[in-house]
Amino acid sequence: MKSPPRAVGAIGDLWTEGGISMLIGAVADDITGATDLCLMLSRSGLKTRQVIGLPGPQMDLSGADAVVVALKSRTIPAGDAVELSLKAAKALRAAGAQRLMFKYCSTFDSTDHGNIGPVTEALMEFTGTPLTIACPAFPATGRTVYKGHLFVGDRLLSESPLKDHPLTPMRDPDLVRVLGRQTTLKVGLIDVTTIRQGEAALRKAFETARSAGTRVVVTDTIDESDLMTLGAACAEMPLITGGSGIGLGLAAALRDQSDAHSAPDRMPAPEGRSAILAGSCSVATRGQIAAAQAAGLPSLALDVEALTEGRQSADEIADWAIAQPADSTPLIYSSADPAQLGKIQSRLGRDASGALVEDTLAAIAERLRDAGFTRMLIAGGETSGAVTTALGVRLLDIGPEIDPGVPWTMSLSGPRLALALKSGNFGAEDFFLKAWDLLEPEAEHV
Repeated sequence: MKSPPRAVGAIGDLWTEGGISMLIGAVADDITGATDLCLMLSRSGLKTRQVIGLPGPQMDLSGADAVVVALKSRTIPAGDAVELSLKAAKALRAAGAQRLMFKYCSTFDSTDHGNIGPVTEALMEFTGTPLTIACPAFPATGRTVYKGHLFVGDRLLSESPLKDHPLTPMRDPDLVRVLGRQTTLKVGLIDVTTIRQGEAALRKAFETARSAGTRVVVTDTIDESDLMTLGAACAEMPLITGGSGIGLGLAAALRDQSDAHSAPDRMPAPEGRSAILAGSCSVATRGQIAAAQAAGLPSLALDVEALTEGRQSADEIADWAIAQPADSTPLIYSSADPAQLGKIQSRLGRDASGALVEDTLAAIAERLRDAGFTRMLIAGGETSGAVTTALGVRLLDIGPEIDPGVPWTMSLSGPRLALALKSGNFGAEDFFLKAWDLLEPEAEHV
């Protein structure tokens, strides 16, 4: 059973009278990142719910150890991202969140104008946080930080394929430098030698940094043990920022304050057909598309120019999917390589071409839902946000892990759907093929 947490440090003023059940309230800057964090918290034993968009006053969040609010704020103007994030933070605090987390991508996707720095600064002011961390690392997926530099596998981010994100290209791997360009706050570094000395040494380093006027410290993270040390040392901070990896460490530090919870290894899914909608242009997603095509999945590509000229439409594409054999899993994709994408964006504009793809896939998803498709795998953060909004899904329960960072989820509002919302960069090459093995008919679920 839960025991009331100790009133330690600055976090005490976030509690309401009579104790709180929500240990963590998180604000995520995109939907697949939110799902990724939910999986980490659920795996660590916390009962977790995901909210898509700002939670309304009628939404019942009681009984959850952790609630993650998924916003679409990563690439909008910084001022808008700050406003939206503050609204989400206030809603979580009103719902009883003991501590807040700002979740962003493990590749620190942003520009020199934000949005990570401005949102962090605003949330620190809102929570009265004197010092917080910036920890995007997720070692399970190859994202690590050493001497303040972000690595993807054994390559600096700036030398990896992930540097070419179409909306937030990341060409500078020095996170202290990147974050320093985004905020007026003093940014520092705590390297791995300090972290490996343990929780007490890390807390002392925090205090030393704070005394020197530093407000945000980038933290080295090489493996999961570093996340555990960081989670324990940061557990009483009113605000923590980072990727889903630090959520894993934070949840481990708070687990004894929650009821026992076991992450499921399979999930009952409503009867119906399956489909894949891929809007990401990442290397990982393109590889998953190729593997699915090689395995014989029926597939159809969106042609952005044809869509703009009226030679292709969402209805025609949906009709194609519906006409496929009922036991097949049609794949609809818009994923282009960087060179092709650059040509499309130069002709149509970056924002316009992206919005056209998202709107088209969202309209296709609506048609498929109405035609009895109840199991959908969506690839890409922007695409996932557009599709779930179109489908009227606002609240998700977290199911089994397909690959690191990607679980199945079940809608708890709107139509009953099994959804896998995949960050473009996540998942093994066979992801589109093996994901379905974790679903079972609801009648078979006990």
